[in-house]
Amino acid sequence: MPIKIPDHLPAMEVLRNEHVFVMNEEMAFSQDIRPLQIAIMNLMPTKIVTETQLLRLLSNTPLQVEVTLLHPASYTSKNTPISHLNTFYRTFDDIKDRKFDGLIITGAPVENMPFEEVKYWDELCRLMKWSKENVTTTLHICWGAQAGMYYHYGVPKVDLGKKLFGVYPHRVLNKRARLLRGFDDIFYVPHSRYTGNDLKRVMKMPELDVLAASDQAGLCICASHDRRQIFITGHLEYDRETLKTEYERDVKKGLEIAVPENYFPGDNPKEKPYHQWRSHAYLLYANWLNYYVYQATPYDLSALDADYKPDRKGE
Repeated sequence: MPIKIPDHLPAMEVLRNEHVFVMNEEMAFSQDIRPLQIAIMNLMPTKIVTETQLLRLLSNTPLQVEVTLLHPASYTSKNTPISHLNTFYRTFDDIKDRKFDGLIITGAPVENMPFEEVKYWDELCRLMKWSKENVTTTLHICWGAQAGMYYHYGVPKVDLGKKLFGVYPHRVLNKRARLLRGFDDIFYVPHSRYTGNDLKRVMKMPELDVLAASDQAGLCICASHDRRQIFITGHLEYDRETLKTEYERDVKKGLEIAVPENYFPGDNPKEKPYHQWRSHAYLLYANWLNYYVYQATPYDLSALDADYKPDRKGE
């Protein structure tokens, strides 16, 4: 099945040009099937870019997926047209009485700020509290992962001293984890952040399973035992050009920024960057939708609550 997204969303034309089968609303209504309900809290400033990246990965599944895009009501985006937000986005208050099969919380460029000083922190905490009773599984990305681990388990973020910027090799630490089923022993993940989480500390936490890590980038993927909370510190959703765009933006601003590691051939920014993580990105999101959403969620979403226990046998 294709992914179902609102008619006229800019991502639709981009994905169709990439030969991704995108279903419009009229076609979706004609099918006698319950689509998976996935909400995306998009905290990134370039929301159209991020929504397209995530929709591309969510489309690689035989399941029908219906996406609800969210943005914080407590913060006005400066980089996304208000008309786009009003047309395609909802706020937490709009959906708080609904239940979802899955939720994605993206990263945000606020990592150098204490969590409590982020303008939408209280709203995000309300969302994360609500998710424990109303969502089967939540995927937290980059700063969203740091925020989620801090909120749910009190894990503090740590200053890395300088920006972790590049594409790094990672090791699978739990070969039974369905999220990483089909992964190679070594796989690559882009990172772009100034803060992180102490890997040794997280590995000692009884509430969390560390699934993947890197000698250079540290903690990459961890999850609660029931997999209802999953945390990814990197950006598997990034396009080939995303780190290049960030690098050129910072250079133009006159910021002190190093060339992204393991990204450009010969570390030459004039060369076309390598795209070493694409296949694992598609695989991870397909595994998440299959094993932790579709096979775990109740058909009747009203059965979801804080005590709901998905089937995790064999992992």
